[in-house]
Amino acid sequence: MHLLILEFINNMKIFLQKLFLKKSALSGFVFLCGLLFLSVFIPFISPYEQDIYGAVHFETAGQPPSFSHWFGTDTAGRDMLTITIRAGFYSLKVAFGVVFFSVLIGVPIGMFAGVSSKRIDEIIMRITDGFLAFPPLILPIAITAALGPSLNNVIIGISISWFPWYVRIARSQALIISSLDYVSISRSMGAGKLHVIKTHILPNSVSPILTQATIDAGYAILTAAGISFIGLGAQHPDVEWGLLITQSRAQFINHWWEVFFPGIFILLTAASFNIIGDELRNTTNEKMLNSG
Repeated sequence: MHLLILEFINNMKIFLQKLFLKKSALSGFVFLCGLLFLSVFIPFISPYEQDIYGAVHFETAGQPPSFSHWFGTDTAGRDMLTITIRAGFYSLKVAFGVVFFSVLIGVPIGMFAGVSSKRIDEIIMRITDGFLAFPPLILPIAITAALGPSLNNVIIGISISWFPWYVRIARSQALIISSLDYVSISRSMGAGKLHVIKTHILPNSVSPILTQATIDAGYAILTAAGISFIGLGAQHPDVEWGLLITQSRAQFINHWWEVFFPGIFILLTAASFNIIGDELRNTTNEKMLNSG
């Protein structure tokens, strides 16, 4: 375990050093940190904190952006700046939740398949292919509909749909690393599967898994927004970007700000995760070239 922690710290140190040299990646990192901070503390900062919990103010409904309400108000009179930033908390919750459970389920299965016999490996991969046979959005929608509309069920649905990709990544890493001479020597000296995974495979698989997880976080937000848009995701009084858009789509022509600002935050957040993921991938590739 300490090898895994040291590998993770080393990768993050290299990444952060390169991060400050890349303006786009640094901008994405700062944006995500700022969004996380504001979305957590907005109830204590905003004068309209009651709007987060479903308050209704018909006397201020549908107002365009102004000095009093920078993002305007929605049809219930809620401050759009406050609820849009707070919605970031639930969208980030989806991103981190999906990535966490997908990695937690997929990586151990993939690594076990990579060090097991050909028959066991074949069985695991055929089951994995069965999950991947579904279109990317259909399976999460079906699972969420079966469990009932809620943000937690969205996380479960997307995680079940996406964990097979981590099975493939982890299996690929396990097969590559298991073929190396020092791992073969270790196994010939009596090292078991669990020891090989913990000591050799897992520490050397952190970079590709972390890269894929970062990119997937952005896609998870887009997927959750799509599921919420059709009514299966977050439910009132919770606020989530997809839910805000679907609640306001009928007023888009006259109340453009109710859709525009949540949409911009979805775009910026997904783009930030993708930019950081690309930089992580570049860092990983450079490290592999240097070691080679």
